[in-house]
Amino acid sequence: MAVSTFMKCLSVIAAGMAFGTAASSLHAQAPGTSFKDCPDCPEMVVAPAGNFLMGSVNPYVPEYEKPQYRVTIARPFAIGKYEVTQAEWMAVMGENHSNYPGPRRPAEGLSWTEAKEFVRRLSMKTGKQYRLPTEAEWEYAARAGTNFDFLLSNDAVELDRYAWNVQNSGKQTQPVGGKAPNAFGLYDVIGNVYEWVQDCYIDSHRGAPADGSAVPETPNCPRTVKGGSHYGVPRNLRPADRGRLEPDRYDGTLGVRVARTLP
Repeated sequence: MAVSTFMKCLSVIAAGMAFGTAASSLHAQAPGTSFKDCPDCPEMVVAPAGNFLMGSVNPYVPEYEKPQYRVTIARPFAIGKYEVTQAEWMAVMGENHSNYPGPRRPAEGLSWTEAKEFVRRLSMKTGKQYRLPTEAEWEYAARAGTNFDFLLSNDAVELDRYAWNVQNSGKQTQPVGGKAPNAFGLYDVIGNVYEWVQDCYIDSHRGAPADGSAVPETPNCPRTVKGGSHYGVPRNLRPADRGRLEPDRYDGTLGVRVARTLP
C-alpha cells in the first residue's frame, strides 16, 4: 500500500475513533443516563437542566423551610444514584468507621469535613470534578419534577415504599437501592442517612441563590444536611426538610451523596 494511501486510512480511522468518542461522551451526558468513572467509583445519574419550587408553603412546617421560591438549574449535572457506600468510601479513603458495617450499606458516621475530603480525593483519582451537591441541586434532584410535601404525595402513607425510616429500618442503615427510586432514578434520597450538602446553613430561604449555587461561604459556618435518616420520623422525611450541624459533627445518621460537574 502506498504511504499516502496508508496515511489516509489512518486519518479515516482516527476520525472515526474521535467521532465515536465524542458520540459516546454526548450519550453519557444525556439526562437520565448513568455512568461510572471507575469500577469502584459511585454510580452517577445525569440530572437535566430545569427549574423548580424549593422549600415549602405548608403552614405546619418550620419557618426555616420558607419562603418557597423558584430556582433555575441552568445546566445538567451528575449526582449519585445511591448514597456513597462503605465499599466506595474504602476504595478512596482506605478506611471505614461506619457504625453499621456492610459494603453496600451507606458510609456513615461522616462529618462534613470528611465528606469534603472524600470528594477531593475522588476528583484526584478520576481527574473529574466531583463535589458535594448544593442544597438547591440536592432538593431539585430529590423532587425530580414533583412538588409534594413528601416524595410522591402530600401524605406520608407511601413512605414505606421508598424510604428507610424509624418505622421499618430496625433503627440501623440498610443496603442502598432496596427501596423504590424517584423519577430521576435516584435511590434513598429520603431516609437511610442524612446527606451533607455544600451550603453554609442559613435560617430561612430569604436571600438564598436562585441559580442553584451554594449559599456564599462565611467563616466557620454550620453546614446543611438533607433527606432524613433510618432513625427519622415521617415529618423529617421530606425534600424540603433541612438540618443544621457543625462541619465536624458526626454520628450514625450522617452520610453523603456526591455530585459531579459535567463538561
